[in-house]
Amino acid sequence: MLKGTIIKGIGGFYYVNTEQGIYACRARGIFRKDGIKPTVGDSVEISVLDEKDKEGSLDVIEKRKTLLIRPRVANVDQAVIVFAAKSPNMNLDLLDRFLILVEEQQLDVVICINKIDKDKTQQYEKIAALYHSAGYPVLCVSAEKEIGIEDLKEVLQNKISVFAGPSGVGKSSLINKAFPHAEMETGEISKKIQRGRHTTRHAELIQIGEKSYIVDSPGFTSLYLENVTEQTLQYYFKEFQPYVHQCYYTGCSHTHEPDCAVKQQVNKSISETRYHRYVTIYEELKERKK
Repeated sequence: MLKGTIIKGIGGFYYVNTEQGIYACRARGIFRKDGIKPTVGDSVEISVLDEKDKEGSLDVIEKRKTLLIRPRVANVDQAVIVFAAKSPNMNLDLLDRFLILVEEQQLDVVICINKIDKDKTQQYEKIAALYHSAGYPVLCVSAEKEIGIEDLKEVLQNKISVFAGPSGVGKSSLINKAFPHAEMETGEISKKIQRGRHTTRHAELIQIGEKSYIVDSPGFTSLYLENVTEQTLQYYFKEFQPYVHQCYYTGCSHTHEPDCAVKQQVNKSISETRYHRYVTIYEELKERKK
């Protein structure tokens, strides 16, 4: 059997990228019987049925490390959250909500600030320092001026990465600049595997290296924090983690209680900006529950 990765599923076929090329595979009936749906990103084993036409049978789905629901992709390793330094201006409230969403999904995070050449006051440097101090890797790049592209390529190696961020920040430009072959290869694959007209937008993987893929998808379709509660929110602020269990009161919300270890770190190891964002979102979640 051949090992590979599902890069696209459409029309009952799963397209599996292997060392010997891409095979169009039907999944064995046992998966349907067991209620298992093969998913883009799955590591699988296939049997070759027709080498000439590159057709096979999907026989084994290996255990998944992660499973995103929107977009539905298995085994994603990290999210690259892209914002622009200018045009549009950075919305830190939105950035923090993306971070909460990704932390809840238990993915590694890379923050990527694009269009730094347009920020003549270099305010992006202060923002980069803020999130670096919170524990996040931050890349400051420019697709247009080709600044930091090699750094971006390096953090994507040997991983399945999903790009997220608001529209207009240059996600596609960054991918095309870093991997100019990706768009061409995606077109070739799409032409090869197209069977009839399909208008539904499906997630698929673009191969950018031997074991490196990018999720080709609109990204996270909702910033509604449906799986986050006011009790769990504290765990999605990375810089809170050393202190959340040091508070005097069990179940401390870190908003108003005395002897709160988190509040004691504000303006020290926790920025005031991030702390106030936590309080704002905490109150939103509390109101939502009512």
